[in-house]
Amino acid sequence: MPRLVTLGWSRRGLLRSGLAAAASLSSGLGATLALPAAAWAQNNMSPDEALKQMMDGNKRFTGQQMTSFNDDLKLLKEKTAEGQAPFAALLSCADSRVPVELVFDQSIGKLFVCRVAGNIATADLIASLEYGAAVLGTKAIMVLGHGNCGAVKATIDAKAVPGQISTLYRSIRPAVDQAGPNLEAASKANAKIQAGLLRTSSPVLAEMIGKGQLKIVGAYYDVASGAVTMVE
Repeated sequence: MPRLVTLGWSRRGLLRSGLAAAASLSSGLGATLALPAAAWAQNNMSPDEALKQMMDGNKRFTGQQMTSFNDDLKLLKEKTAEGQAPFAALLSCADSRVPVELVFDQSIGKLFVCRVAGNIATADLIASLEYGAAVLGTKAIMVLGHGNCGAVKATIDAKAVPGQISTLYRSIRPAVDQAGPNLEAASKANAKIQAGLLRTSSPVLAEMIGKGQLKIVGAYYDVASGAVTMVE
């Protein structure tokens, strides 16, 4: 069984506080959120240890020495059926070439993954990552850009596209403005910018970072080699 760590709020309290904070922000008063309660912590891993475990898993992935497939999936499903205890979270692109759990050689219940085209930090995604960190106890959040990203390329090209695809452009445009038309440079800049947004736009995440309970980093996945590198 995972160990229960009390951070000071119930999950219902988290919801009430979030609504209160939203009301306060909308009235121009701002809000400072205390950490929510009852996080199911998988272990006493530090943020640095969580990042190391992810990068070690990527080394196994690129070296074709994966170990996650050796886990007893039936036992893992039984243990995680009633709850989860991920040690890290990722904001990843929705691209089908970025199978996050495989890339980091992690099995069921280890990673809390949020995916959206262009790995952009929208309000809904920030809320999900706040839940992962404050309630589930994730120790690190990685924003994972990747090679040959279609969303970044479309933003660089700035051509007419069907439906609502162009709504992604406004979030990715700052990276293109910063890095120019080079796709790899813009994708890396986007991951770095989105990680910065997570650190600064969420009082919940900022407080955890300030207390040394969380790290947020940007990274880049090379779809050809399978290697992940930090971008900051």
